Amino acid sequence: MSDYLTYKGYFGTVSFNSDDEVFYGKIFGISDLINFEGSSVKELKESFEESLDDYLETCKELKKEPNKTFKGSFNVRLSMELHKRAAMIANQKRISLNDFVKKAIGYAVSHDKDIDENITMKTQKM
Repeated sequence: MSDYLTYKGYFGTVSFNSDDEVFYGKIFGISDLINFEGSSVKELKESFEESLDDYLETCKELKKEPNKTFKGSFNVRLSMELHKRAAMIANQKRISLNDFVKKAIGYAVSHDKDIDENITMKTQKM
């Protein structure tokens, strides 16, 4: 996976500020805000790991459960028409709407390059 750092099951974003000539990021997928930075890739990785270790240690000291990344549930906002159409298809296939959405997301994730190309082509036609 590009543009992410990984450590202890957590992900860190990677960005670069050309004005300040610094790499920076934040831990992705948790509600707490944890930032890190470095002037080189090596420093960025070290800062990411150090920040995560500090976060986990602080949670332990506070007897607070650290945020788990990607618990497997999230809310999706849809138009009423899209919601209705998805529910009808799920019903026709005799599966739950939840299973239909899981299958649709699974398909999209396994075809992400095709989806990128499709979005690009539609945008160019506009």
